[in-house]
Amino acid sequence: MERVTLGADELARYARHIVLREIGGVGQIRLKCASVALVGAGGIGSPAIQYLAAAGIGRLILIDDDRVELSNLQRQTIFRTADVGRTKVSAAADAARAINPHIAIEERAARLDPGNAAQLLADATVVIDGSDSFATRLAVADAAFAAHIPLVSAAVGQFDGQLAVYRGWESDKPCYRCLVGNEPGREAVSCAEDGVMGPMVGMIGSLAAMEAIRAISFFGHDTAGELLIADLLYFRMRTVRLQKDPACRCRITNS
Repeated sequence: MERVTLGADELARYARHIVLREIGGVGQIRLKCASVALVGAGGIGSPAIQYLAAAGIGRLILIDDDRVELSNLQRQTIFRTADVGRTKVSAAADAARAINPHIAIEERAARLDPGNAAQLLADATVVIDGSDSFATRLAVADAAFAAHIPLVSAAVGQFDGQLAVYRGWESDKPCYRCLVGNEPGREAVSCAEDGVMGPMVGMIGSLAAMEAIRAISFFGHDTAGELLIADLLYFRMRTVRLQKDPACRCRITNS
């Protein structure tokens, strides 16, 4: 196997990471060797893509079938006015390449569903789910669980957000369905109907990138199985420890 190293430009680019005791050169090389799949290149995906590209993730897999609309620009900061009408994965890929020419990007302009989820997420080191459909979230969670890929699940409301990391195949960790159950689908309120504060998605998307990097380079506290809840209308945050659901099929699968 070819030995992976960092070039002179990369050493300069990632210097502030490398001097961190928790990351160092070894951690930065782990990032370079990793692949992160992002389901959704919108509000949550937008900052996550930018920070992961800047961090030196070796390969980003962008999965989204939408096109950029003018109303996206209030919160999806990876896009510019000139991008309106383009596919989100194409516009986001161009922006990420402009941030960091050392990374590879795969554009998958498709809607993820139970039939294609395993293929779309294949070979990912970590998955970030920032999709706006509950059915898509279940498909992502099931495929990540089956493939033993850590799942960073992020969601936002008007002034609130949630973030959790799932590794449900481990005996002491819950899966996504331990939190939401086995309901096949539920109604979701869209940003167009309910509204959303722009910086809210920026904050949760940035935290999602942080947890993806943590899952790859193994620093600090292991957050898997903990749910971060942020309420920025009242400026408060809390963390809830999630438990495996005894009736969840992930427990049955692992028994």
